[in-house]
Amino acid sequence: MTAVDMKKAQSPTLDRGGYVLFTLGVVVLGWIIAAVNTGISYLALGMDVIPIVTGLIGCFALAILLRLLHCAWWLAVLSFLPAVFVLVGSVQYAPEAALDGRGVRETVRVTADSAAVSGGSDHHFTLEGRLGELDETLDYSGDHPDWEVGDRIEVISDPKGVVPLQAATDVDADDALGMLVMGVVGWTCITLLAGRRGFVRRRAGRRPAFEDVD
Repeated sequence: MTAVDMKKAQSPTLDRGGYVLFTLGVVVLGWIIAAVNTGISYLALGMDVIPIVTGLIGCFALAILLRLLHCAWWLAVLSFLPAVFVLVGSVQYAPEAALDGRGVRETVRVTADSAAVSGGSDHHFTLEGRLGELDETLDYSGDHPDWEVGDRIEVISDPKGVVPLQAATDVDADDALGMLVMGVVGWTCITLLAGRRGFVRRRAGRRPAFEDVD
């Protein structure tokens, strides 16, 4: 028996159908993670930290499954690129859709900037509308805000007071949904590729990269 024949004989026998089901299961799990995290964002409107944490947990869980599926690490690491789109899209879509659907639009004038007094990069802009000063401020973290005192801008406020006030130009639910869909499509493509390559690697008897050999 040749060395090639011995190597083939020692290669594990894999159930192709079972591996396909495993791959499709990981694909569906990715869709579920995206959908569930979007739902959590709806239930936790105004508390973005909750869907951020649950989204991160879901993204890491999927990466681990991709590592097991592919029998190597590089596609699992690559999956974090679409994961960013899934995370941002699922977290932003719910509050922006709520503002877009039930929010009240109003043109206001910026009358004060808290950072002008306290310094720093946390800006809390005081706004004056048609009926006087608004109770909410327009908040911005960064060194170069898009607005300054004296500007007139359109804002959207939540009549229920759950979602923070935002500038109308920053509210784009369709864009957030597009990011979410792009992330899910990216996850799906990577998972299908991981399933195919993982099956080939295991059928050839190749061990996962960085796995210790006993």
